[in-house]
Amino acid sequence: MAVLMGGPSKEREVSLSSGRECAAALRGEGFEVVELDAGPDLCARLSEIQPDVVFNALHGRWGEDGCVQGMLEWMGLPYTHSGVLASALAMDKQRSKEAFRTAGLPVVDSVIVSKADVAAAHVMAPPYVVKPNNEGSSVGIYIVHESANAPPRLSADMPDQVMVEQYVAGRELTTTVMGDRALTVTEILTEGWYDYDAKYKPGGSRHVVPAEIPSDIFDLCMDYALRAHRALGCRGVSRTDFRWDEARGAEGLFLLETNTQPGMTPTSLVPEQAGKLGIGFGELCAWMVRDASCDR
Repeated sequence: MAVLMGGPSKEREVSLSSGRECAAALRGEGFEVVELDAGPDLCARLSEIQPDVVFNALHGRWGEDGCVQGMLEWMGLPYTHSGVLASALAMDKQRSKEAFRTAGLPVVDSVIVSKADVAAAHVMAPPYVVKPNNEGSSVGIYIVHESANAPPRLSADMPDQVMVEQYVAGRELTTTVMGDRALTVTEILTEGWYDYDAKYKPGGSRHVVPAEIPSDIFDLCMDYALRAHRALGCRGVSRTDFRWDEARGAEGLFLLETNTQPGMTPTSLVPEQAGKLGIGFGELCAWMVRDASCDR
């Protein structure tokens, strides 16, 4: 088996951590594992190794947006997580929202605009969020508060086209789907925005699992996450994130996005949720290997 990790995306360091953790867990389950840092020679390396299964621990562009998946399909190698179409659709936040709306799932309003337009004037009434349309792990997030007199100054490395999305105040919730079932709901508590550091640095956030929320909201998160997984055509493991404005009850619950390759680091949410249901980390990784597929 080959475990893909690293790669050229902005989430390289997270991917290396995920990959090493998964490789160690799979060895503990009795698998023979080769760790591969995904570079330009990836296709040649895989052709040389000829693994039975590829465990895809890549994050971000190229690794979870359908690119590597397409290469693995072409090579006829079974791989973990979602296929080409679901991976590409989930990474494109605006198009995935369209799929969610079609499935009757609640999402917030958003538009795709140029970085220049964002810098020139408010493109929607504050509060709103500016972020790349095709990155994960809270890379490049700007929150424009209601009191802001001027639009945000975006960094030079932001893409030319960005998403501007209505900001939803409230509690941060997330639910993992494993195959055909939702696992549980976690509430994420931070001092501020659930950004990159809050996600991956020890102590960056605190997780309450299962979330201490009303049963109807808990059930809606479970239902929405499973429906989102199916709407995108996901397979294996996915994780769907929500914001809940408790003052509005069920009408205040919004689906933010679905991650087809969620983090598998020591501080990650998916292994934590699985563990609460008695599924150890090694068992979770082994299940993902058994679930691997190739549509060729």
